[in-house]
This record gives sequence, C-alpha cells and structure tokens, in this order.
Amino acid sequence: MKPQPFTTVTGTAAAMPEDNVDTDIIFPARFLLLTQKKGLGAHAFHDRRFNPDDSENAGFVLNQPPFRETKFLVCGDNFGSGSSREQAVWTIADFGLRVVIATSFGEIFHSNCMRNGLLPITVCNATATQLQVAAAAGRTFTADLEGMTLTVEGLEPIPFTLPSERRLALMMGWDETDMLLENHGADISRFEAAQALIQPWLHHEKAPA
Repeated sequence: MKPQPFTTVTGTAAAMPEDNVDTDIIFPARFLLLTQKKGLGAHAFHDRRFNPDDSENAGFVLNQPPFRETKFLVCGDNFGSGSSREQAVWTIADFGLRVVIATSFGEIFHSNCMRNGLLPITVCNATATQLQVAAAAGRTFTADLEGMTLTVEGLEPIPFTLPSERRLALMMGWDETDMLLENHGADISRFEAAQALIQPWLHHEKAPA
C-alpha cells in the first residue's frame, strides 16, 4: 500500500502530552506477526484504547468523539522511541493520522514516518504546550507541506523544516522504490541496456510452455 500524496491536511488534533511513548505502546509486540499495512490501524495504541475485556477505554483521547477521526497527534518528548518496528508507523497511518507533532522523535521512527506518508513536525517545548492546549480545545490545525507551515486557529503560523527529497516524496506520495526510480531511473536504464548487450541470455523471455 503506497503512501497518500500529502499537500495540505486540515482537521482537529488529539493531545497526547506524555513523554517517551515508545513503539511498543504504539504497536504492541504481540501483533508483530501482522505484516500487512492495511488493517493495522485496528491495533494502534491497543493497550491504551482497549480495556482487558476488549471494551473501549472511554478515557483514552482517541476514543473520544471529537478525536476519533483526527489526523493530527500532538505529543510530548521522545515519541516513537524504542524498537525499530516499522509497523508502529504503519498502524497509526492506517488509523488515519497524517501529522505527528512532538518535541523530539525516536530517530528510526522519524525516518519511517517520512517513508510512509506521515509528516513528523518537531517543535520546542513551549510550542508543544500551546499546541496541546489548542488541540484539547478542539481548534483547527492545518499542515501545509508546500508552504512548510503549521497553522492553528488562534496562534501565529509555525514554520517547520524537512529534507527537500523527503518533502517531495510526501507531496508526490512516493515510496522508496519511486524515489529510487526518480533519482536514478536513467542510470538503471543505461545499466540494463549495457548488460543486455554483454549478457543477452539473461534478457530473453522464456517461451510459453
């Protein structure tokens, strides 16, 4: 499942101000045998969203009516730390989140976000606190990847940065293969053409049985 192109996303935000929300909280280890991206959203924050009897935990922010379909998550420090499991990003992307805002991220989680159509925005502590208050109040958030700004109702626009190649990939909805072809497609084609001359038997199509 390829990432959705990202230009501008608008909606409410859910505040999760806790620090050190690691990948096991985001996607518990007992679900690691699930490797299909589609459907993983059912397990996002599973042990926070559900009680031991599998009923919903009404106190968890993503189970509360204003935030059940939110596209923004405003977090604390060191979000996505812990193991390198890519399912941690797959599950929240499949849940419907498009933007995660925090004062810092686990390094691998941050990289996996950009590879899977999820925009990570890093802000300072004071800004994070402002955004958590705005999120809890139900204010509208807009992330504009073209203008590289986060706009929140009642606050001044907040600029953010992103590597240019990752920004382009997010805007185009490219996965790693798409990026490889975009950056090196001509080189790959030249190599294959040269190899076909040197080792033509590798390029003969097998006759149908």
